[in-house]
Amino acid sequence: MLKLIIQTVVGVLLLSAPVQAEDNVNIYPEPREAPTHEIIHQSGKSYRLSDFKGDFVVAIFWSRDCGPCLAELESLNGFHNAVKNNGVRLLLISPKEEWRSVEEQKRFLKRYDAPDVDFYVDERGLTAADLGIFISPHTVLFNEKGEEIGRIRGSAKWDRDDVIEYIYQLKEKYG
Repeated sequence: MLKLIIQTVVGVLLLSAPVQAEDNVNIYPEPREAPTHEIIHQSGKSYRLSDFKGDFVVAIFWSRDCGPCLAELESLNGFHNAVKNNGVRLLLISPKEEWRSVEEQKRFLKRYDAPDVDFYVDERGLTAADLGIFISPHTVLFNEKGEEIGRIRGSAKWDRDDVIEYIYQLKEKYG
């Protein structure tokens, strides 16, 4: 039992380390189908991950109680503003039960310097469960066909030039 606890703690620490452009990235040999459960946009409109076809999607599953998640919010805002008009879409997805209202989530993101990022909630946690996501932050990458092409474990300094360039390289190669 102690060994399992130690392995879990070490795993969490490793997964929460900041990502350099290509560190902690896993690109699959073949794309995978996206889950079909819905996520809810801040506007109240429902989407499936496959609804974003035509864009290269960076879907970040996060939690308001996750330190590494909070630490990357400001850089996610910069990333969003840098890529939003270039065929890359950022989806910030958190569990529905963490929020009482859309207004609360807007205030929260503003407080953490991420007021520009569109946010979504995973209403029943089914999208995260279908993707096997049980730890935050967890980034899932989708090509322009709406297929999952890979993942990034842990947090990143998203607004760094090398990270933005790496995402554009992935878009070009797997787009």
